[in-house]
Amino acid sequence: MFESYLKAAIRNLFRNKAYNFLNISGLAIGIVCAGIIFLWVEDEMTFDHTHQKRDRIYALMANWDYSGYIPTFSSMPGLAGPEVKRDIPGIKESCRITGFTPPFLFSIGEKSMYASGRYADPSLFDIFTLPFTEGNSATAFKDLYSIVVTQKTARKFFGVDKGVVGRRVKVDNKQEYTISGVIRDIPENSSIQFEWVAPFQLYYQQNDWLNNWTNNGIDTYVELEPAANPAAIDKKLYNFIQQRAPEAINHIFLFNMNDWRLHGNFVNGKQSGGRIQYVRMFSIIAWIILLIACINFMNLATARSEKRAREVGVRKVMGANRGGLIVQFIGEALLMATLACIMALIIIMLILPACNALMDKNLTLGLGNPVHIMALVMIIFICGLVAGSYPSFYLSSFHPVAVLKGFGIKEGGAAFIRKGLVILQFTVSIMLIISTVIIYQQIQHVKTRDLGFNKDLLLSMSIQGNMVQHFNAIKQDLLNTGVVENAALTDHVTIYGGNNTNSMRWKGKPENENVLISQRLVSPEFIKTSGMQLIEGRDFYQNGDSSNVIITASLAKLMGEGSAIGKTLEIPSPYGRDKLLVLNVVGVLKDYVYGDMYSKRSDPVVFFCYPNAAALMYVKLKPATDPAAALSAVEKVMVRDNPGYPFEYTFVNDQFNNMFQAEMLVGRLSRVFALLAIIISCLGLFGLAAYTAERRTREIGIRKVLGASVTGITALLSRDFLRLVGISCIIGFPLAWWAMSVWLQGYAYRVSIHWWVFVMTGAAALLISLFTVSFQAIKAAVMNPVKSLKAE
Repeated sequence: MFESYLKAAIRNLFRNKAYNFLNISGLAIGIVCAGIIFLWVEDEMTFDHTHQKRDRIYALMANWDYSGYIPTFSSMPGLAGPEVKRDIPGIKESCRITGFTPPFLFSIGEKSMYASGRYADPSLFDIFTLPFTEGNSATAFKDLYSIVVTQKTARKFFGVDKGVVGRRVKVDNKQEYTISGVIRDIPENSSIQFEWVAPFQLYYQQNDWLNNWTNNGIDTYVELEPAANPAAIDKKLYNFIQQRAPEAINHIFLFNMNDWRLHGNFVNGKQSGGRIQYVRMFSIIAWIILLIACINFMNLATARSEKRAREVGVRKVMGANRGGLIVQFIGEALLMATLACIMALIIIMLILPACNALMDKNLTLGLGNPVHIMALVMIIFICGLVAGSYPSFYLSSFHPVAVLKGFGIKEGGAAFIRKGLVILQFTVSIMLIISTVIIYQQIQHVKTRDLGFNKDLLLSMSIQGNMVQHFNAIKQDLLNTGVVENAALTDHVTIYGGNNTNSMRWKGKPENENVLISQRLVSPEFIKTSGMQLIEGRDFYQNGDSSNVIITASLAKLMGEGSAIGKTLEIPSPYGRDKLLVLNVVGVLKDYVYGDMYSKRSDPVVFFCYPNAAALMYVKLKPATDPAAALSAVEKVMVRDNPGYPFEYTFVNDQFNNMFQAEMLVGRLSRVFALLAIIISCLGLFGLAAYTAERRTREIGIRKVLGASVTGITALLSRDFLRLVGISCIIGFPLAWWAMSVWLQGYAYRVSIHWWVFVMTGAAALLISLFTVSFQAIKAAVMNPVKSLKAE
């Protein structure tokens, strides 16, 4: 019996090649979309899964209470790690890790290159799963000037990743370090990333601020005992800092590693969404596109029911029961789903590199993974059952006497269901198109907002060597090139958050009021170089202005009515907490956007004229210069004036664009999926239009004999399908508006939803469907009526 079913299925495949190609192609496109999305979802859901202790690994986080405004930061005092381990039962181990340092220059013989890394406690290798290929965790940081590198970094330094332990490298043309270990390359879907790691003790010795409980700047992780209660430890951590520094306003809590990637967004001190929202959204889209592909199968299978009516009648006369026919037709659907899956796998293999570039991932098909094989089997099974269930029940219900006598098929119910499925397909497609447009508008809305500074043609270079000491000479040489407008020093990237404090005081400030104020240490040229707008007062003097500050308008407003020029700020002196520095306000800047690009508020900022602490040099290129020629000129100056350090730079514009990676990914994928959803829907519409034209061949012939025009017949055949698309618009518009309204609520600075988006989408859907249907309609309309009536 199985053999006969298989033969019938294969015979049906070859008998209707064009129809089956449409069906298999539609299913394949749906499976390709779903497969790529599920690979992305798997990568996101398994983030940090290489770390075997992830269920017991926690980051120390802190909520800061700024008089009702409660941001959440990961920065901890340098003393917190060792003391929480010592004083709180249940914490087995702790580890302090710095953020990424500016890339260090590593010299190996005549070869030099930059590499980014971090300083960490030796417990890093015990808490996190970072297996050594050479060396071991016990001896990794035995010597102060030792360094552990990844296999990739070892190959970068030495060309090999074996036999490198004990070799020496010079860092920043100053201190030599010994390679004490090599660890396996860290997977991309790991939160802990670095090219090299050095002992935290070395960083500790170089930074006295780490001994102060009110200074924060270190990431701290802990491993709990297996039986420890995180909630009980949270209670002990809440006032842990206040017990050592009563004036502190930050309260520590535990944040489990399993939540770092997907649930890492905090609003007003509480977890609120995160990347999990995108994971859920794309998972839903994957199933929806699969459903659209399955709908195509059902539509085309039931539409061509008359082609198989006699087969069903003969089989029933020969003794076949309905159950056997249902099994046969579902088997055919499963066979087609299998062929579609094979086609989809080939397509995925071909396009996966492009998809990885699009999504900034390194996904692999992983056919050796049993989970992936089971997923493919499940997709085939689901598609086969969903796509084949209704056609099988419908076809097996035909009455043999009626079909064999040629009475035809009464398909009132089937036709109604087909129309409903077409409406469902286009409703989803229209929603995806509208969502794509609004997501793009939202991204552009933020990217084109007035930032309060000019990010265009602005280069950022990490401070290397003697750039600070020789800055005046470097700046003059840059200006002499004729392609540079200005240059300046700063301690932080302008668009990112930097150091902040709540310890500033001014006349009239309430004693119990905590205000988050960011601090920037810059050279006198910074305001002009960055294009910030001075709205009151003056800029810094070129010969130094360390006793004066420039503030933003939001801070000037906090300082009370009237001009802020001439008012003073008091801050704790670095030479003792009981001493104060009194600084004069000499300028007020227009508020600028930094940190959260979607925020409507602009946290106040104070600019200090203190270039010696610079970490970056900004170079502003002149407008209308050729970027390649300008970069070449800048490189020549930097190589000459800062010898021994290769020229590396970043455009601030690129840093700005990188802040929208999640939104831009959503936008790109939405465009792709909306296009594919429309293609799948149109494949089904094309098949249905061909079937309709075929069924009405005799009617078309009679109409032409009676004088009907080609245009009239084309309009007649297209009208019903356009009506279905119109109904889809009526259903899809309010659903899309609601979905996008909910999505936009997550952004304080957001675009409005405009009516013309819906009008344009509806018009586009109607035009696309008209083009799809009109091909078959025109083909039927121009057919010779004599031939069509003879055929009937």
